Amino acid sequence: MSERIERVVTSGTFSLDGGCWDVDNNVWIIGNDSSVIIIDPAHDVDKISRTVAGRTVEKILLTHAHDDHIRSAKEAAERFGAPVYLNPADRVLWEMVYPSWDFDHELADGDVVRIGDTELKVLATPGHSPGSVCFYAPTLSWENSEGVVFSGDTLFNGGPGATGRSYSDFDTIIESISTRLLTLPESTAVLTGHGDSTGIGLEAPELPAWIKRGH
Repeated sequence: MSERIERVVTSGTFSLDGGCWDVDNNVWIIGNDSSVIIIDPAHDVDKISRTVAGRTVEKILLTHAHDDHIRSAKEAAERFGAPVYLNPADRVLWEMVYPSWDFDHELADGDVVRIGDTELKVLATPGHSPGSVCFYAPTLSWENSEGVVFSGDTLFNGGPGATGRSYSDFDTIIESISTRLLTLPESTAVLTGHGDSTGIGLEAPELPAWIKRGH
């Protein structure tokens, strides 16, 4: 049973450092007709549930712990009966939202998460947050790509994620993108935490311009 990717766009807010912004988030569902995993179940669990459509949710994976990505994680975990996975380097952000509730499993660089016949490799990509990770699936396809990487807020269509707030760092995110993402095959699709998807081959030539403009 081959696995496929489904995208759900949800709307809510992101809050940090005393500010609050309206945001649309991409929720990624990977699986087959019987079981799925969910990446970043943001904002609207009812909308996500309609796409899950009764399938078993095996795991909830979090790319990082900014509140727009995790505020609905507890509701999703309880609704679907699924364990939550996060890189513990983001615990400081997690505890801003959940001071008395913890995620179930730790993610580490090089871990492999499986759903059906598909493997997603965990890539540690700090910078946007200390514990940001991406998930690389070389056998999946999106819009005729050969392989996909779920980039969270590390890499977007047009450049790196934001690094102007607490617990983020521009030089670190550039290092992560340069060494962990832009080294993937050019045919790899980049499925982002917000906005339109892009590709490694499209973004790689822009690295010098990103460095020049800074954060």
